[in-house]
Amino acid sequence: MTERRIVTELHQAPAPVSGEQVIDLSPQTGDTVKTTTCYMCACRCGIKVHLKDGRVRYIEGNRDHPVNKGVLCAKGSAGIMTQYSPARLQKPLMRVGERGSGEFREIEWEEALRTATLWLSEIRATDPKKLAFFTGRDQSQALTGWWAAQFGTPNYAAHGGFCSVNMAAAGLYTIGGSFWEFGEPDWARTRYFMMFGVAEDHDSNPIKLGLGQLKGRPADNRAKFVSINPVRTGYSAIADEWIGLRPGTDGLFVLSLIHELLKADKIDLDFLVRYTNSPWLVIEAPGTAEHGLFARDAEGNPLCFDSICGKSVSALAPDLAPKLIGDVALPDGRKARTVFELMVQRYLDPQYAPENVAARIGIEAETIKRIASELAHAAFEQTIEIMADWTDWAGRKHDRFIGRPVSMHAMRGISAHSNGFDTCRAIHVLQMLLGSIDCPGGFRYKPPFPRLIPMPQLPTDATGPLQPLKGPPLGFPLGPEHLLVDDAGKPKRIDKAFSWEAPLSCHGLMHMVIHNAWAGDPYPIDTLFMYMANMAWNSTMNTSGTMAKLADKNPETGEYKIPHIIYADAYYSEMVAYADLIFPDTTYLERWDCISLLDRPICDADGAADAIRQPVIQPDRDVRPFQDVLLDLGARLGLTALCQEDGTPKFPGGLKDYIVNHQRRPGVGMLAGFRGNGDQDGKGEPNPNQLERYIENGCHWRTEIPDNAKFFRHANADYFDWAIALGLKDLRDQIVLQIYSEPLRKFQLAGEGFGAKLPPEADRPRLRERFDPLPEWHPPFGEEVDQAAYPLHALTQRPMHMYHSWGSQNAWLRQIQSRNALFVNRETGKQLGLADGDWVWVESPHGRVKAPVQLMEGVNRDTVWTWNAIGKRKGAWNLAADAPESQKGFLLNHVISELLPPRADGYRYANADPVTGQAAWYDLRVRLVKCAAEECGETVPQFPALKPPLKRPLDLLQYGRKFRRDRNRR
Repeated sequence: MTERRIVTELHQAPAPVSGEQVIDLSPQTGDTVKTTTCYMCACRCGIKVHLKDGRVRYIEGNRDHPVNKGVLCAKGSAGIMTQYSPARLQKPLMRVGERGSGEFREIEWEEALRTATLWLSEIRATDPKKLAFFTGRDQSQALTGWWAAQFGTPNYAAHGGFCSVNMAAAGLYTIGGSFWEFGEPDWARTRYFMMFGVAEDHDSNPIKLGLGQLKGRPADNRAKFVSINPVRTGYSAIADEWIGLRPGTDGLFVLSLIHELLKADKIDLDFLVRYTNSPWLVIEAPGTAEHGLFARDAEGNPLCFDSICGKSVSALAPDLAPKLIGDVALPDGRKARTVFELMVQRYLDPQYAPENVAARIGIEAETIKRIASELAHAAFEQTIEIMADWTDWAGRKHDRFIGRPVSMHAMRGISAHSNGFDTCRAIHVLQMLLGSIDCPGGFRYKPPFPRLIPMPQLPTDATGPLQPLKGPPLGFPLGPEHLLVDDAGKPKRIDKAFSWEAPLSCHGLMHMVIHNAWAGDPYPIDTLFMYMANMAWNSTMNTSGTMAKLADKNPETGEYKIPHIIYADAYYSEMVAYADLIFPDTTYLERWDCISLLDRPICDADGAADAIRQPVIQPDRDVRPFQDVLLDLGARLGLTALCQEDGTPKFPGGLKDYIVNHQRRPGVGMLAGFRGNGDQDGKGEPNPNQLERYIENGCHWRTEIPDNAKFFRHANADYFDWAIALGLKDLRDQIVLQIYSEPLRKFQLAGEGFGAKLPPEADRPRLRERFDPLPEWHPPFGEEVDQAAYPLHALTQRPMHMYHSWGSQNAWLRQIQSRNALFVNRETGKQLGLADGDWVWVESPHGRVKAPVQLMEGVNRDTVWTWNAIGKRKGAWNLAADAPESQKGFLLNHVISELLPPRADGYRYANADPVTGQAAWYDLRVRLVKCAAEECGETVPQFPALKPPLKRPLDLLQYGRKFRRDRNRR
């Protein structure tokens, strides 16, 4: 492969000058070094753990690992203090006091497992959906989702509904992949990089490596980095340009860029015709059930109008010259227009002109115009050509890859709004117009993506007592017929996923489980089973309300409204106090684990990869890996796929056994490397020595994609062949990128009263307005409050040195930050009479918190924000009751409601995106009221201190002193 570009050479450190002292930058720090995978955030970096006398001495990045290449952040290095945290649970616990009191008795594992088996077996034998099984950042969802399906409950989901389902669903329904885990910028080649709403806690090391590449290039190969984010922290601080727009207006900004590109005719028409559905014909029949659907032939293929033969033909045929503008008469006499024409008509509307959106977005119209011009210049004036012979899906030969070096990346800042789904779709449409999908310099897929659009996996309903589901609990509906609702339109899942309220909720609505279970809406459950989900604190909206619901009783019977709560965690989080039965988990350094291609992959754009965790030390407590416990429970419950024919456990060795021997389909298991006799990749029989081979290879595996298969993988037959051989793909069919989404139009038609399956009348307006087949922009639901009374937007994001609750219990990371302030734009602060160190009441329509103020320039003037997961409840995580995290730390979660205001009939929807159910954390509007002098000094609200059944830690931490003393003796 020859690339017509200047390649920057790697600079080697200069050799030491004669006589110069040589400093050993990597001294031997222990007697043993073991490789494994970090768990301090979701990056899943490779690490080397140095041990001394069986204790962790030092953690460094693994330079051979495909994710981080040796780079390690503060969280990863400080994993030592998470390993030895005084908050670690010691034994199984059974509640003896009231929920929330924190009163437990220690029990043995057999009693714990027997109790859980009793509760769960009764459910499974009567009504399996009365188990709600929801997990947090467990990184083993391929296992937990499979287990839920074997149990027979559809009530399963994980953390994604909190932070990323808008991004994931929008990408998977539009381009067959998405940002972050499913794709990445072409860091080495891009000339223009736009980052939307990305905080430093997600994908941090790979992004740091990528930005380092951008910043380290020579001047003649420089890339511009533009950050679009209301808050200028971390990544934004090193951007070449920061666009500090108002929260929730990203989509309007993007559609205005599209308007400018269309007006200037700066689009990649060849890419649109060849790779997207822009030539497809859309039926024009207002007032009918077909209006807005694709015109199709007798075999169901979408149609386009071929200018060569002068008639409508299958749009999936090769070598067409499709007509893009003008009415088309279909063979049966109906009228149709192309997706391209509908798109152009939509986005050339003056409502998207920069002059008409600038005030709403909070940036100048000239800035929008300039950014659009810069995008066009990078895409069409700085084109990349990589010489390589490749074959497309139709068998056509090509001798090069044409690259439009514009790349984009997005995360929670766009996803956590109630208009985030359309915002993310709009970004993908912008990418398609520029021709920058999976090309040199653009956005690139990571294996096993791209997938068919939408993915051929439908959500599954419960089958009945003692029966597994017929498919996975989560999936991708194609239309109303695939929703999980009864004949009256009532949701069948406890979180109301895949209902008329959130039809494309591919990750579930974890934030609604506790409220719905408490309310018995749509039905009561028996057992709530959770893992690593701190739902009594920072992973929930309406924190005080959620804690009250967990502890609420039926006044008539005196029984808890949620009868049983089982919780598994390694640490004494705020959630532990509200559970009835506690399974104490190991730490990530004490167990086997699997980072699988079947789960949340760690691949890169040039190769497929997976990894394992191995126990580098043995637990010093009576704890068990949760995954082992889950497999044990499955066998005790008699789940067919977890038992041999004689009823004995199928995986008696726990997760280690499951990783090696479980096959999702013949030849495809949890790990893709070293299969068969150790010489097969992707597909092959189970290899009993597979884990040993992984350990020998640094606990990871990676295989490179061939050069002729690295780009245009939605239409590259060479890639299809490689992916099929590896077990990543089944079909050799082209994946057509979807500018116009027919599944959304089908839901919109249902809202208009057409179709065999119709929503209740009250749900129809949302479907009509928010299920547009072309991306639209709507103000977030949070904007519907009295904006004069609540003039400020409020955001919460995690710092790069913390992650969820885990980091702020860590003794070393606490020294970086143990309290948080409310950051206010300096000019806005002056207008409100605020100075650094003042205290304010932060009031929303839902409630109020009290917090200290810090002024700064790098924030949108209509926005306030703070760090999340710093504030703690007194006594939680075995911190002292007067720890700064509980006295000076706070959460905005307290003032965010999990429900929207009541509609006319009193019903309240979830505070979420109406398409996906994504929690709308960032829709919050607030006002600030300066505190009186006597009110300052402690955050509010405060709750009674928890009293964990754990030994109090020493006031003075001196971990490592022994190692130093031993070294001095030598």
